[in-house]
Amino acid sequence: MPRILNIWSVAGLSIALAFTSAGFSQNGTCSGMSLGQGASLNGFVPFPASSLWNTDISGAAVDPNSANIINFIGSAVTLHPDFGAGTFHNQTLGIPYQVVAGTQAKVNVTLGAFASESDPGPEPIPSNALIEGYPKPGNGDRHVLVLEKDGCWLYELYHATLKSGKWSADSAAIWDMTINEQRPYTWTSADAAGLPVFVGLARHDEVAAGAINHALRFTVPTTRRAFVLPATHWASSLTDPNSPPMGTRLRLKASFDVSSYPADDQVILMALKKYGMILADNGSGIFISGVPDNGWNNTNLNLLKQITASNFDVVALGTVYTDANVPTGPSPTIGSFTANPSTVTAGSPVTLSWSVSNSLYNIIAPQAGPVRGTSIVVIPSATTTYTFNATNQFGRSTATVTVTVQ
Repeated sequence: MPRILNIWSVAGLSIALAFTSAGFSQNGTCSGMSLGQGASLNGFVPFPASSLWNTDISGAAVDPNSANIINFIGSAVTLHPDFGAGTFHNQTLGIPYQVVAGTQAKVNVTLGAFASESDPGPEPIPSNALIEGYPKPGNGDRHVLVLEKDGCWLYELYHATLKSGKWSADSAAIWDMTINEQRPYTWTSADAAGLPVFVGLARHDEVAAGAINHALRFTVPTTRRAFVLPATHWASSLTDPNSPPMGTRLRLKASFDVSSYPADDQVILMALKKYGMILADNGSGIFISGVPDNGWNNTNLNLLKQITASNFDVVALGTVYTDANVPTGPSPTIGSFTANPSTVTAGSPVTLSWSVSNSLYNIIAPQAGPVRGTSIVVIPSATTTYTFNATNQFGRSTATVTVTVQ
């Protein structure tokens, strides 16, 4: 029998998510996150230990072209922490996030420029969700990042706007934090490289606990028309083999002496030795990303600007994907998507069931959002056509079913 996990109201519609007992494995540490804006994750690290974000690369080989790539970036370019305490020009320093419970109401997000490569909603974006650059977000990337702790989902928006109570964004990506999820090859996300933004941020709660256990996110001004995993998208027309593809990982050299740096800086530098930093977007030279937090010591962070690109190696890139060799394969196969019953009176429950193979993650729109297992229970208040979206690394397949409300 299905097991009811959560019931909530979305745009006046009550929804009960039901999963078969074999379809959902709760990550206990995910549910241990605190709630709120910039809340502590209490030691939780998104995605499995096998994720490329969470892999110890301190002993990985140096790429044969490392010196040329570093020279292309600029060996004298200095590291720059793109986060900190306080504000600059009325904007906070860094990319904020919020943690919500599974009971958080889901809302629709109107999608713009990258709608065709976005995940459909709805999404549990609170009306008070922090937009990058708050309190005056301006015209920057305007990321919105929301972690839903009970289902262990990560929702990310790029160029988000809240107007008259309605959210819109140029792109949206939903990440299952319990698996090694990948965007389809050549698809973007809320980040240019097709990567999750949140996982690459330096957070003060991690530094205060004494360790960052994942790679960090960074930018450079010019990238290649290519990507390496875990990236899935490029944002350049340049084909110079010495330019860095999206997903390039830099590692602080093991010989770099961190002992003279303050303790909080040392935590960041040790992460750069153990996990490195992954190229995620076009931007300023070697800017590493983090979360705005008044706990940061800006004076200490500024000491990181003494470090240059010459202090880093490029970790072996592996396969570099270009126009010539982007992998192709079959999208998921949806065997069935049904509603039982398909005709109801208002307020009656309906079970949506599906069978699908070769899928990484599934989303039902409208009302439900990302789902696991093989069924959910919805309570539509009006006639509704539901779309089942199944996605893997090669693309997306869809199926629809209509529930008539009399």
